Amino acid sequence: MTRILVVEDDADVAMALRTLLTRAGYEVLAAADGRAGLRRLFADDPDLMVLDVGLPGLDGWQVLERTRDLTDLPVLLLTARGAESDRVRGLRAGADDYLPKPFGNDELLARIEALLRRAGPVRWAGAAQDEALRLVPERRSAVWRGAEVRLSDIEYRLLQVLVRNRGRVVTTDQLLDQVWDDPQGIGRDRVKFAVLRVRRKLQQAAGGQDTDPIEAVRGLGYRYRGDGAGAGGA
Repeated sequence: MTRILVVEDDADVAMALRTLLTRAGYEVLAAADGRAGLRRLFADDPDLMVLDVGLPGLDGWQVLERTRDLTDLPVLLLTARGAESDRVRGLRAGADDYLPKPFGNDELLARIEALLRRAGPVRWAGAAQDEALRLVPERRSAVWRGAEVRLSDIEYRLLQVLVRNRGRVVTTDQLLDQVWDDPQGIGRDRVKFAVLRVRRKLQQAAGGQDTDPIEAVRGLGYRYRGDGAGAGGA
């Protein structure tokens, strides 16, 4: 089933969109602010995002910018402002379409259908195929060297962020921001211990072999290497 991520802070609008899209045969994923929207983007691999511009915290422009740094996922912007300058800004920032509020249900569905028809498989930066590791989003698990590894939601999101940035260092602050539901007040040691848990589970799945694909980069963060080489302490 095609999955649509709706990032909308107005509860009434969000409920109306959920009802409309569900009746049209889509699976709806919902987030009420920008940070939650980015976390669901990482965790749930949607096929399209419906993104409100006027979000609390990270606004829609910031969410769009971060999304475009990571993926070519189709994005339909919603906004109460219909000025030409706003539409141009959205399209130039990487949105695939733009729909001012209020909008008609039939037009929204038609625009979504058109975007999905044009879209190919969603591509992610750094998401090269890895022969050793396969993420299984519907089970919140990973298959590492042929063995399934059951992960908590936090552990799954952590591994997913690292894999999608394969070969690049992801800082501790970036992991806190993208993985934890409420990063405020959470110490950096939380990241360290979560990485240790993921490493331990991967090692156990590999029968105790030294096949740790996560490298600790001292003073910065962590990098997914994907080659199974030993990677040093956390």
